[in-house]
Amino acid sequence: MYVCICRQITDTQIREVCSTGTSRIADLRDQLGLATECGKCGKHALSIISEFKNAAPFVNAAPA
Repeated sequence: MYVCICRQITDTQIREVCSTGTSRIADLRDQLGLATECGKCGKHALSIISEFKNAAPFVNAAPA
């Protein structure tokens, strides 16, 4: 789904950047150009960032 219509940035692109450890909207602005036009996408982008902040780290419970 498009989050930023002005720059054609999708939620998938934002999640890919967040998966590398990005946790600031400023980082998304620098890397993707998010929220550099009208700024209406910022609120939704922040909710995606918070998904990554609140997610529990993956623990492999399978025996080695």
